[in-house]
Amino acid sequence: MNIRALQYLVTLADVRHFGKAAELCFVSQPTLSTQIRKLEEELDVQLVERLPRQVMLTRVGEEVVQRCRTILSEVEAMKAVARRSRDPHSGLLRLGIFPTLAPYLLPHVIPRIRHCFPKLKLRLFEEKTEQLLEMLGQGRLDAAVLALPAGGDQLIARKLFEEPFVVAMPEGHPLSRRKALSLTELADQELLLLEDGHCLRDQALAVCQLAGAHEQLDFHATSMETLRQMVAANTGITLLPTLAIKPPVSPTENLVIRPFKGQAPRRTIAMVWRKSSALNDFLEELAAIFSALDAELLQP
Repeated sequence: MNIRALQYLVTLADVRHFGKAAELCFVSQPTLSTQIRKLEEELDVQLVERLPRQVMLTRVGEEVVQRCRTILSEVEAMKAVARRSRDPHSGLLRLGIFPTLAPYLLPHVIPRIRHCFPKLKLRLFEEKTEQLLEMLGQGRLDAAVLALPAGGDQLIARKLFEEPFVVAMPEGHPLSRRKALSLTELADQELLLLEDGHCLRDQALAVCQLAGAHEQLDFHATSMETLRQMVAANTGITLLPTLAIKPPVSPTENLVIRPFKGQAPRRTIAMVWRKSSALNDFLEELAAIFSALDAELLQP
């Protein structure tokens, strides 16, 4: 049994296709297939059902893959320990971040990270929160930037900042005459929201419940930019996080932004990583960089 064979099996489990798995592993399909057969022979069980147009894992195969993920995660942790012992600020770091934050936060922090850690290779993964937590638990990420609450007892969470929400509406909307809005002024309003799976949807729904508003059920956007453009097209109003209206984001024609009065509803952004991570000290440093945003960026 060797580490490479375990990597092949996990990749096959992820993509369920021998050709694609071989391509991702940078080997030929016969090589990958042979290594998995050898693994099956060593364990004396069938791990994979090979169908004409489909690859399925057997029940024991599913269990073995989960253990493979744990082993590979520990192998990566060992490599990280060795790498950080040589130079704590070099090597590869795999960081996840969710889509309704990534394009608005990263332009403000990546230049600072490159300045502070010029030898660091940062690999970014933009996925929904559920996928990021799964990847983190499997050892496929070193850390993730998420909105709290997220994760469980096996994760460390370092609060980075709180990001207020603003109300976005088309020009000429009755609420656009106000300079700032109270929650009560959203009562009975229909808000456009993102589709299921986005944490911003859950956050906006919580605000709707608090304000007595409700979502527009005949439309669910797939991205923040779709949401923005649909509001500009006079389809309705929505909530946007403050960073999504700050430069380098360009102003949108026919879109009016209004802040909330007083203590605005907000989301708490944190960096999370496994308690068992060998990168704990470095991740604390990285979290400090993410949290050092200019105060103006978080002002509605």
